[in-house]
Amino acid sequence: MIKVAVAGCAGRMGTAVSDAVRAAEDLELVCGVDPQGEGGGDVPVFASVPEALAGAGFDVLVDFTQPAVVEANLRAALPAGVDCVVGTTGLSNETLDELAAIAPAGTCLFYAPNFTTGAVLMMQFAKAAAPYFPEAEVLEFHHARKLDAPSGTAVRTAQIIAEARGHRASEAPGRETEIPGAEGARGALVDGVPVHSVRSMGYVASQEVVFGSLGQTLSIRHDSWDRASYMPGVLLGIRSVGAEEGLIVGLENFMA
Repeated sequence: MIKVAVAGCAGRMGTAVSDAVRAAEDLELVCGVDPQGEGGGDVPVFASVPEALAGAGFDVLVDFTQPAVVEANLRAALPAGVDCVVGTTGLSNETLDELAAIAPAGTCLFYAPNFTTGAVLMMQFAKAAAPYFPEAEVLEFHHARKLDAPSGTAVRTAQIIAEARGHRASEAPGRETEIPGAEGARGALVDGVPVHSVRSMGYVASQEVVFGSLGQTLSIRHDSWDRASYMPGVLLGIRSVGAEEGLIVGLENFMA
């Protein structure tokens, strides 16, 4: 039985993760972490990760909190030898490397920009297409309360595209074409790939990658309309980290 703590247990994703862990026969939800002490239901809720470590024993910490909170949570959990499954985006590659380095041997920091199998496949399809198209842009759509832009999925997708095409510069018009008063119209550049973020009520998480070459375009799109779509990937991460160590980025590393 894998003992699990959920940081951000009172949030929408944290609630869904807690329910999914409760429903899994091989997992046990032992506590939640929320500064207001809410969201635990049938388990205790601690105000911080250090308090949870002192008050409950668990093998895996799942973090779906906020970009401003996640780093401190990991700095408490990893040195204690707790494997961490992180869905909170906003951490740089440098920070992830630093956090993994403070964990003892045998401890895993698993970070996934997206836990849906469809989004992972979308990124892999984009990687396959990137060498064949000189132009690529990423459009991502999320609910109005998302706290980071671009999304972690969009950033990772842009990085994968850039790597796959050898960091070749785009020939499409860029920021130099933006008219006065409309700066940003061409999007944010992530490793040279334009990324556009839409925030609106009605969305959960959607992303489209548009590739272009002479006389043709290719669009790859993934839509998630319910947070239940993330749960199989989260549970896969929880079940997999115990056999790993160090930093692992991306759910594709656990998908057979």
